[in-house]
Amino acid sequence: MSPADTTLGELTKRQLRNLCDVMGIDNAAPPELLEELLGPVSSRSLSEPPLWPSGVADDATPLEFSVQFEDNGARHLRIHLERLAERPSPAANLQAAKDLVASLSDRYDLALDRLRAVQDVFTADEPQSWFSWAFSLIFDAQGAPSFKLYFNTDLHGAEAAPRVVTDAFGRLGMTGAAELVNTYALRREGKDLPTFFAIDLDRSAHARVKLYFRQLDARPADAEFAAGAVPGIDQNAIREFCSVLAPGTEVFGGRPLMSSYSFVGGDAEKPSNYSLYLPIRDYVPHDGVARERIAEHLRRLRFDPAALDGSIRALTDRPLEAQSGLLAHVSLRLSPNRTGTSLYLSSEAYGGTPVQD
Repeated sequence: MSPADTTLGELTKRQLRNLCDVMGIDNAAPPELLEELLGPVSSRSLSEPPLWPSGVADDATPLEFSVQFEDNGARHLRIHLERLAERPSPAANLQAAKDLVASLSDRYDLALDRLRAVQDVFTADEPQSWFSWAFSLIFDAQGAPSFKLYFNTDLHGAEAAPRVVTDAFGRLGMTGAAELVNTYALRREGKDLPTFFAIDLDRSAHARVKLYFRQLDARPADAEFAAGAVPGIDQNAIREFCSVLAPGTEVFGGRPLMSSYSFVGGDAEKPSNYSLYLPIRDYVPHDGVARERIAEHLRRLRFDPAALDGSIRALTDRPLEAQSGLLAHVSLRLSPNRTGTSLYLSSEAYGGTPVQD
């Protein structure tokens, strides 16, 4: 647990500096940007309860770190963050996110055409979801960020989410993508559910439109079917991924599996890649076991587990056997010519994942 006189900003900036060192990133700029992104909660003492029950992390910390590995040798550091208003509420937090986009747009030359196309689809006077908009930042070796914006597809209520997804794809001229999603992603009524719609805010040819969906009570075969939307990928890798991280699990009945499709450049109908996100914290007794399984997963993909151990040390010195949740999710990213993985790590600013009875 963090000292009582530490603020959320102080703790997470220190953790981010440490992670930058592990990943070989210039650590001068990212921590200062993080403080700006956190806004009013940055100066809040950790001796006080969380200002708002953010769903980004189990303990209501409004940010999460992740480290990403690609089979071409590239490694990246990311932050997933919810911007909270000074007086949080669903509507106030939505406005705070919009204001943050506006304040960042000129400084970082954000590409806003896609946002303008879908903004009203993901706007409500009284949002019905636990968050409305959230941010992801990925840092290059010099510490310069690129931004992604997440929209909660339940913003108008869970029952409206499929229509919201169809409308958003339609605004972007991607009606074929909406049809594919209904065929491959949302085929199990009441169990395959839209979750996030996301857009990259950079101007590169690789800027993505993404859809994330959760798969309740799923088997590895359900993820394999969803992956079949991407031509040319190795679907067998999904079963191995699940068996290494959650051996013996036939049905993921705890926190659900989540999948995503990335549509890049001219992908109007077929996604370029598929990702599977496994919430490992629900399928291990503690983080010590999670660490061993993730290390084996990295070795199988020919990645060095040293970055895993360095990332753990960057965030905490607590015994891994004390609880689970520091290592929250692991993703497998598949495209016809590339494989990657990401490790999602909790700050544990407010104590981490509660111990389950």
